Amino acid sequence: MDSLLTFVLFDVMGKPVWLWLSFLGIVLVLLAFDLGVLNRRDHEIGVKESLRLSAFYITVALLFGGWIWWSMGETAAVQYYTGFFIEKSLSLDNVFVISLIFTYFAVPRDLQHRVLFWGILGVIVLRGLMIGAGAALVSEFHWVLYVFGAFLLITGVKMLFAVDQEPDIAGNPALRFLRRHLRITDGFRGHHFFVREPVTAGGPPLLAATPLFLALMMIEFADLIFAVDSVPAIFAITTDPYIVYTSNIFAILGLRALYFALAAMVHRFRYLKYALALVLVFIGGKIFYTQFFGKPDPLISLGVTLGLIVGGVVVSLLKTRSEARHAPAE
Repeated sequence: MDSLLTFVLFDVMGKPVWLWLSFLGIVLVLLAFDLGVLNRRDHEIGVKESLRLSAFYITVALLFGGWIWWSMGETAAVQYYTGFFIEKSLSLDNVFVISLIFTYFAVPRDLQHRVLFWGILGVIVLRGLMIGAGAALVSEFHWVLYVFGAFLLITGVKMLFAVDQEPDIAGNPALRFLRRHLRITDGFRGHHFFVREPVTAGGPPLLAATPLFLALMMIEFADLIFAVDSVPAIFAITTDPYIVYTSNIFAILGLRALYFALAAMVHRFRYLKYALALVLVFIGGKIFYTQFFGKPDPLISLGVTLGLIVGGVVVSLLKTRSEARHAPAE
């Protein structure tokens, strides 16, 4: 009993083990409820169902932030909410890439939720490793924060002036590597990622990956690329790994649920990337501002972040509606 108590009270990255286990327990219960109850059978998820599921995840995330406020204080809660909204908005670009991946592999709509569901399990592990490494670096070498700040400034400026260009799925090095080293079936095999089937007539059945597994791996790879921006952005808000990790995972959970609604209207958020670029510039600049003038009120960071994101959404919706109205006349 004493050894068990010692274990649950043992600190991991500044927080007791029971806090980490409690959060992971919440996530696993949500995923089990999602797959085992709401989506027990493969089916095409419509916009209304997607919005309801997303609203459920967002509500849970906001309630978790309320618990952080109650247990850790106002500052920690504001940092959590800021990180949540930053990750939520930065991940919108990921929706566009996921849509391209599904289109490239011609993944049936009734199987897309299954890929996204299993993809989130990989995200939980990969984000944990990246955040753990980032926390160790920041703890050991404080100047790493300024590297993050410079990286965010450069990335934000590049986003402001970058020309839209669709990623080349077929030429992706990760996909070429998988195709060289795995046996791939010539089509889907239901909802299976791997199957055993003979390569030649009458030959022994051999393990082979299906295109559904390739789509899953490409989505994981895309998330890893996007995390290179989002993880430093949240470390610029707080260096508490628990706040960084929980806000990241809750934002991604809700976004995967919202995918089916956003995929149908992602073109309406064409101008949001400029707002996201300004968010990165603001967060990167905040690191250097803190060095010379002191740490600003966390509510200011939350207000500026929300203001830029909401402004980007409103401008996108207004301009794309105006463009659609004038298109027939042109």
